[in-house]
This record gives sequence, structure tokens and C-alpha cells, in this order.
Amino acid sequence: MQLAAIVISLVTFVIGTALAARAAMYIYKVVRTGAPDSTRFGEPAQRVKTVATEFFGHTRMNQWGVVGVAHWCVAIGFFSLLLTLLTAFFQLFNADFVLPVLGGWLPYELFTELVGTMTTLGIAILIVIRLLSLPSKSGRKSRFSGSIAWQAFYVEYTILGIGICIMVLRGLEGALTHVGSYEPKYLISYPLVLAFKGLSHGTLVNLIYLFAMLKITVSFAWATTIGINPSMGVAWHRFLAFFNIYFKREEDGDVALGALRPMTSGGQPIDFEDPAEDAVFGASQVEHFSWKGILDFSTCTECGRCQSQCPAWNTGKPLSPKLLIMSLREHAFAKAPYLLAGGGKSMEGEERATSEQLAGVPAAALAEAERPLVGTAEEGGVIDPDVLWSCTTCGACVEQCPVDIEHIDHIVDMRRYQVMIESSFPTEAGTMLKNLENKGNPWGMATKARLDWVKELKKETGIEVPVIGEDIEPAEVEYLYWVGCAGALEDRAKKTTKAFAELLHTAGVKFAILGKEESCTGDSARRLGNEFLFQMLGAQNVETLNAALEDAPLKRIVATCPHCFNTIANEYPQLGGHFEVIHHTQLLQHLIDEGKLVPVNPVEGLITYHDPCYLGRHNKVYSPPREIMDKVPGLRQQEMHRHKERGFCCGAGGARMWMEERIGKRINTERVDEALSLNPDIVSTACPFCLVMLSDSVNGKKNEGAAKEHLKVVDVAQLLLDSVKAQPTEPEPAEV
Repeated sequence: MQLAAIVISLVTFVIGTALAARAAMYIYKVVRTGAPDSTRFGEPAQRVKTVATEFFGHTRMNQWGVVGVAHWCVAIGFFSLLLTLLTAFFQLFNADFVLPVLGGWLPYELFTELVGTMTTLGIAILIVIRLLSLPSKSGRKSRFSGSIAWQAFYVEYTILGIGICIMVLRGLEGALTHVGSYEPKYLISYPLVLAFKGLSHGTLVNLIYLFAMLKITVSFAWATTIGINPSMGVAWHRFLAFFNIYFKREEDGDVALGALRPMTSGGQPIDFEDPAEDAVFGASQVEHFSWKGILDFSTCTECGRCQSQCPAWNTGKPLSPKLLIMSLREHAFAKAPYLLAGGGKSMEGEERATSEQLAGVPAAALAEAERPLVGTAEEGGVIDPDVLWSCTTCGACVEQCPVDIEHIDHIVDMRRYQVMIESSFPTEAGTMLKNLENKGNPWGMATKARLDWVKELKKETGIEVPVIGEDIEPAEVEYLYWVGCAGALEDRAKKTTKAFAELLHTAGVKFAILGKEESCTGDSARRLGNEFLFQMLGAQNVETLNAALEDAPLKRIVATCPHCFNTIANEYPQLGGHFEVIHHTQLLQHLIDEGKLVPVNPVEGLITYHDPCYLGRHNKVYSPPREIMDKVPGLRQQEMHRHKERGFCCGAGGARMWMEERIGKRINTERVDEALSLNPDIVSTACPFCLVMLSDSVNGKKNEGAAKEHLKVVDVAQLLLDSVKAQPTEPEPAEV
């Protein structure tokens, strides 16, 4: 028995170690096929801290309750119980073996007991959760839909088997050493000690050989399996996740939301005034993604948290962030032999490698190299165009991913190539781009129309809004109000603009606008993929803002549109524009706290608040709108099921505002259905895009008789104005 156990264990160990090491080196080579990216190495101490925080704190996973706790137990056990594997090797030669120094030391024995039990229970819980959520039962609602099931179950049952072996060996060790009564070091395994107590010494020794062999062979059979399958993300993420988190985009450890990355070629930002002749615009081949992108694809564990939160997937569209990343991973590894042999094509489609270099490349890899990165099934595309254009860039996938995959950056990189090189994008978006180029706003309205709301406000209230540089000097201005295209030109959004301006006037805040000098920030153009147009609009706006605020003591800007807010605050620094930018809800909350705005008039009704993605998830502004509503008398707040970090998109982001939804249920309808389930009197938000999308759906519901006629969709600023504004007094009846 002992000889067989030793031979089987050592053979399995050698094969498993060799194959896993070879696969690890292969993964490294595949990752290196990506484009250079030198931005991932700054602040090493902070990056190490981020890895430690995310691993030991399981900061993302623990948002999922019992799943997070169970996974924490398994993750900690996987690495901290390696000494039990070492012990098992020595037990093959000596069943009585204990580790030097640590063996028999009570704290170590207790640690092994507790972590071994927690790991076994943790993986058992995860197996049950997976079995209860099988795609065969739940269909698209299962977050495991599309995941490679056999790989996941193999990994889980492997861990369960190892956990059982650890606990059985603990019981056998106790019985072998004649433990006669309860001892703390057998805190949990003591019942097993009692179960084995009556067995003979020879039987106990043989059982130790058997279970030590099982523990080793199960462990290294797993190593063999992952060695044969280097793209097995559900297993390799245990090692790759540390690197993926370390090399995440944001040095401070934040998720890859807010700003988009500048467009690069060969690892260097593209100079759009004089681009290099061989510059690569966006991603049309998998090797055009950075090495961090390839690492992202390799690290995906197929957990489906991104998929479960994705508004596109939840409304019947083909986009699943998980399946997109998995497709890119499988493509990258299938194409890797071709790339590693020196293969690759220029932007004109010319092969760079010689026939001698490609002579030994498998036919399957050569065929994979011919597939377009974006294309229909008939074209053999890796990513279907409907998948690519379904994304609203809401950030739910990035927010939820436990291994920090940067989905939005990869999606936008593919869009950039499609728009700028192929001119292949939804036709209705072309109208928006032409309007931005010619008129500086997506509706194509005349520039002078940007001041119509100013005239309307003066007519309605007598308030005059000054234009900076014309009616007021920059030195006199506390805040430059960036109105935005929607706020100036869209009728429903103009109500928010006028309400906010009236509130600023009431609070005595010195503010001004740019008027006709204001132009679109370029948010929709950039997220559609037209980086050149964004650069043009952004450079123009930065120049205008710098000139307008040159003499201002503080370059403070307030915006009612979260998309403008995000672009000016987070993306204009890439273009040399550094400003202090806040959202209007933040300023209004501040004015209430200072007592400059006092809500007194009741606004009766049940209200539910919709979190705009670019205010909440992208910029972490959740409290100010809710605190404002708290201060308004009469309002009763109730949260929708999906809110704050798990808020559900309105469907307008990622330039989707300008594209038709032809597949599945409309995203704004899904969101309004969720709101209507609360039977509210008011749906509030803090974004002009959200206001339009929610209003459209609510109006449709009213026409169908599915919503109350008095239900209204308003911006938080409108609610506050109703409460702050003095109510007109009833005229006293004239004396007779």
C-alpha cells in the first residue's frame, strides 16, 4: 500500500507540476502578445496594498453576502493550507510525521482545523448555490449562463475532495496518536478521531497512506488539468487575479470607471494633429489590446456577476460582459501560436511574418488569425456587432468584477476601430456625429438656441442669468454653470436648468454661463468610438474654459448633466484642462447645509430615486440627491430594488441615447417597470438623459393605463425649488 501510494503520488506530482509550470509560462507569453502599456507600474506600494485589501477583505465579493463569505473561506484555505499538502508527502514515508516546529503547536493545529473546516463548508455552499442556479433551470437569469460548466464543477469538487481529505487525515492522526479524550487541537475533527479509534495500528497507517495519496493525486490531477488548459480561467484566476488587481488602471486602487483611457498605439498616446503613419486606431486584432487586456481576458473566472447586473443582458440583448471577455480569451489563446511565431498583419492587411516563420503554426491557429475581431456569425467574427453596440457603458460590469477586469475600455477600443477606420456603426448615430461636427450639439440646433432658456427664465421669473465675459467678469463668479446640450436645448431638461438657476439666484450664489461659447463636451462621441471628434470638441472647450476662467480666483464649474460633469472633471485633464467640478446636487446639498436654501413647502407623495450611472457608479455620488429629498417636507422615499452601486441603467449611456433599441425589451421600460412596482407618485433623478428616457417610458405607460396619470418624472432640483419657492398667497376677499 505504501509503495503504491508513494509511486502514484510522486508520478502525479511530477506530471502536474511540469504541466502547470509550462502552462504558466505559456500564459505569460500569450499576455506578452498584447500591445505595450507603461502606465501600470506606478505607485507599487499602493498597488500591493490594493491587492492585499481586495484579497484579504474580499471587498467586491463580500457585497454578495453568503457567496462572498464562502468564497473568502475557500480562497484563504487554498493558499494557507499548503503546509497540509507538504505534510501529506512526508506521511507517505512516515505515517507518524508532524511538521517541525509547527506540528503539535496548538495555534497552528487550531488554524488547520478551523480553515480546513471553513474551506470545506465554503466550497460545499458554493456548489449548492451553483446547482440551484443552473442555466438549465433559470436560463438567462442564471449568472452562470454561458460559463463552461464542467470546468467550474471540476474545480469545486476538487476543492471539496481536498477539504474532506484534510479533515479525514486529522481524524486518523488523532486516532494513531491514541487521543483518548477531547483536545483543543482536534477542535472540530474529534468526532472523526472517535470514529477511527477502534481500528488497528496497521489499518490506521494504511488509511493515512491512502488519504495522503488521495490528497496529493487530487491536487496534482487538478494541476495537470489546468496545465493542459491554459485558458481555464475558473482555475487560473487563483493565481492571475493577484497580477490583474496589481496592474489595474487606477493607481489608487479605484475601479476603471469615470474617464476613458486615452487612445494609444504601440503603448503611446496618439497625436491626433499628426498621427504616425503606422498608428493603430482602436482594436481590430486581439493583439491590439494591451498586455493588460490579454491578462484581463485570461483572468476571467466566469462567475457571471457582471452578466447578472448588465442592463443589456437583463433586457434580452446579446451582450453579456462575461461572454464577451470569454470570447476574447478563447480567441487570444487560439490565435496565440500564430502570434508567437511572429505572425501579424498591418492595418492594410499585409502579413508581416515569412512563410518560414508560419510553417510550424497549426492550421487551427492560422484559421483563427483570419477571423475578424468584430463581425457577424456569417463573417466568422469573434464579437458580433449587436453585442458591441448594445453596451451603455453603465459600468455595472466593472463595478462588480471581483478580479478588476476593465470591460468598458475594451469595448470602446473595439468601437474606436469600427467608427474611425471601418465607418461601421448604427446609422442613426451618424446623424448625431454630423450634428456635433457642424453645430456643436447632437440635435443640430443653432448655437443661439443655447440662450433660449435664459430668455424664458427672465420672462417667467425676472431672473437674469449673466454670460461670463459679457455681463460679468470672471473674478466676480463663484461658479461657472456648465449647462450642457440637453440642459440648454431639450425641453424637459430645460426645466431642470431653469430650476437650478433659480435656486442659485435664491441662495445668492454668483454664477454665470458661457452661453453661445459652450459646445458639446464630446461624451457621446467618445463612447461611440469617435475619439478624433472628442479630441476636437474637448480641445475647443478646454481652450474656452481656460480663457473664461483665467482671472477667476477658483476654476469652479457646476454641471447638471453627469456626462458633462464626468467628462470635464475626469477626461479634460487628459487635454490640459484642470478644473474643480461638482454636480448640481452636491452644490444644492451644500447650500441647504449652509442654510442658504430652506425647503419649507411640503411636496406630498411617495418618491423613488433613479441613480444616473455617470453620477453614481462612475463618480460615487449617491448621498447628495437623497439628502436633498430628505430635507423636502412631505416626501416619503423608497428605494427601488436595484439602486446605488447596483443601480440599473436608463439605457442612454454609451451614446445609446442616439441609437434605436431593436432587440429585446427597452432598458428604460425595464427600469420604469421596477419603479412602478413601488406605486410611486414621483420618480426623481439627477441627469437630463435619464429624465428623457424615464419620461418617455412613463408617458408610454400612462397611454397604456399602466401608470397613474399624476405620476411625474422630475429632477431633484425641481423638487427642491417647489419646496423652497414661496407659495403664492390667496388674495383676501374684497370688502363689500
